[in-house]
Amino acid sequence: MTRAGLTGGIGSGKSTVSALLVSYGAVLIDADRIAREVVEPGTPGLAAVVAEFGTGVLLPDGSLDRPGLGSIVFADPDRLAALNAIVHPLVRDLSSRQEAAAGPGSVVVHDVPLLAENALAPLYDAVIVVDAAPSTQLDRLVRLRGMTQEEARARMAAQATREQRLAIADFVIDNDGPLEALEPQVRKVWDELRSR
Repeated sequence: MTRAGLTGGIGSGKSTVSALLVSYGAVLIDADRIAREVVEPGTPGLAAVVAEFGTGVLLPDGSLDRPGLGSIVFADPDRLAALNAIVHPLVRDLSSRQEAAAGPGSVVVHDVPLLAENALAPLYDAVIVVDAAPSTQLDRLVRLRGMTQEEARARMAAQATREQRLAIADFVIDNDGPLEALEPQVRKVWDELRSR
């Protein structure tokens, strides 16, 4: 099994890269998706978040108000740390179970947005960084995700810097251009991972 960590700043295009890798045969373990699963209604994770942040972080249907919670934690590093202390161990446990199910000959790609922030690079055989200029990230977040510039800048500022991510990269995929320029880069990384 080859284990790769995939990371990049918000709006860098990690989802597009992970979709391409899956189309080539990678087993994807998506930390963001798992992070949503572990705080679904009825889970111990959601109960812990409510115990820490109060019922004000719930929507009327009892599910987590993710944008509301985001506005709290991305404005206060201590609150973000409190949320991470709840969610990260749950994500690690479920990720480990999914990886174990992948099989010995697999290329397993862990999509981990906060890989650099949490010093997780040593856990992987290779680290892939999807890189985009901050101006590109900002444009995508405002244009494609409907964030205000202020919200987008706050999310970007809460993450590792571009330089910190690039410092841990074994592979860098430049995603400032069109899809036609992205695909050959991802294919090359896939070929390298398969050869390991």
